[in-house]
Amino acid sequence: MTTTEAILVLEDGRVFRGESFGAVGETIGEIVFSTGMTGYQETLTDPSYKGQIVAMTAPHIGNTGVNDEDFESRRIWVDGYIVRDPARVRSNWRSNRSLDDELAAQDVVGISGIDTRALTRHLRERGAMRGGISSTTTDVEALLARVTAAPGMKGANFLADVTTDETYVVPAVGDKRLTVAAIDFGIKGMTPRRMAERGIEVHVMPATATYEEITAISPDGVFMSNGPGDPATTDHVTAVLKQVLAARIPYFGICLGNQVFGRALDLGTYKLVYGHRGINQPVQDLTTGKVEITAHNHGFAVDAPIEGTFETPYGPGRVTHVCLNDNVVEGLALLDQPAFSVQYHPEAAAGPHDAAYLFDRFVDLMTSSTSKAGA
Repeated sequence: MTTTEAILVLEDGRVFRGESFGAVGETIGEIVFSTGMTGYQETLTDPSYKGQIVAMTAPHIGNTGVNDEDFESRRIWVDGYIVRDPARVRSNWRSNRSLDDELAAQDVVGISGIDTRALTRHLRERGAMRGGISSTTTDVEALLARVTAAPGMKGANFLADVTTDETYVVPAVGDKRLTVAAIDFGIKGMTPRRMAERGIEVHVMPATATYEEITAISPDGVFMSNGPGDPATTDHVTAVLKQVLAARIPYFGICLGNQVFGRALDLGTYKLVYGHRGINQPVQDLTTGKVEITAHNHGFAVDAPIEGTFETPYGPGRVTHVCLNDNVVEGLALLDQPAFSVQYHPEAAAGPHDAAYLFDRFVDLMTSSTSKAGA
């Protein structure tokens, strides 16, 4: 079996040499690492990874192949893929094809056979940075020039790439209890399913949706999803959320939806040095003291005081969740009206499921708000 040489060049000049994995070609993006030992198919199809080249810290990737059931969206979104030791044989009864074949079919350029531990240590010391993979050239200096000329993640907005073109409805499972307008910033398929399982009819709407379009369906609550890019660029959706909050419509946001919530509360956002990515991040719910193992994919965070409360245009707010690794804010809530968010992924495909209770919390907020409105 012949192999094609590939190179990985980071913007600071670090070079790794390996073999082509997936499509032959060249790609440039922000190099980040994911600490999940499983769930690679869900990672690849998470739209939040748009614009990023993902390095897997687990050394052996691809052993369960690819199936048609575990896609979290319509396609693979990562801009490149880095693994140390790709599986030679796929060995799962649900597998339809190999990971290598799927990457090639979707024109995703990757590299294998490099020291991913050394790469991860480098990124942890220097921070996430631009990089390029090429299996069409071995000219390091030429690829480095293209990498350093490429735009970074700060100021990036990918909502037009990842959002739905038009509204679609995910029906409630069993009896319909509630209606939610879910604004799609790159929503994962498991998210509306988690809500549908709780009797919610979910109207998934484009990121361009206006307040008038949202309220036209008379929602019991508004949800804003995960998504890629810099939250500082989300002026339209932040303005829409301010209208939602002013109308006291129950709100739940995750990931980018948490950052947009922070902006609507007049808080700042900032870029993390290397971000949180993987399915094993410890987060404490400050309202209960409980620690959860959670799924993350974010390179930006909200700047808010962890202790005490802070003032917002909608009354007092507080930080509800914090990452135990680095004290990054992982959740926000208003105290006097039904609105909260978390930075991580409670839909958790492919797990863990510690945070599934947040969907129940959203149901309770909507039910309570509906009861008060009826009274």
